[in-house]
Amino acid sequence: MSTLPNGIRHLPGYLDREAQGYLVELIRGVAAEAPLYTPEMPGTGKPMSVRMTNCGPLGWVTDRERGYRYQPFHPVTGKPWPAMPQELLGLWEKLAGYLKPPEACLINFYSDDAKMGLHQDRDETDLEAPVLSVSLGNSCLFRVGGLNRKDKTGSFRLSSGDVVILGGEGRLAFHGVDRIYPGTSTLLKNGGRINLTLRRVNS
Repeated sequence: MSTLPNGIRHLPGYLDREAQGYLVELIRGVAAEAPLYTPEMPGTGKPMSVRMTNCGPLGWVTDRERGYRYQPFHPVTGKPWPAMPQELLGLWEKLAGYLKPPEACLINFYSDDAKMGLHQDRDETDLEAPVLSVSLGNSCLFRVGGLNRKDKTGSFRLSSGDVVILGGEGRLAFHGVDRIYPGTSTLLKNGGRINLTLRRVNS
């Protein structure tokens, strides 16, 4: 993709290998306390192809009955989400350009056949705050469009250590993951991709 929509920034290789590995260890700690689970689409109950968990005061969840929402506890264990690691808060402070801290870090695990359809991140009250995304593990083909689902889209590759920030005019841009490229990273010993999405939820 030659040019990104206004407000969307791509920082290739922002995190070096050591920083990536450290983040993976932190996420493993989160997942030990708040296990990955398979979310369901609203209404249909169709399972998503990613598994997910969260850390921070709030977590993004979805299920058949109640749909997309934020809540302070894990939907399976009923326990509060683990605290957000300081390293992620530090990334937000450096890159988000927003005074209030993130309240949720959604952790998505993509197996090699997982994908994510085009969607907007619009379940937050505070749409002035950007969304900050970190890629770890295998590369993916990331697709981004405009503010309407039918707008023209383009795609580019995200590699381990890349950071993407959706802010300003691009805060509500439709985006998704078309595919994972297996074997493109040795960061995760069993393959796959982890995506961390930091969000400010409340104004």
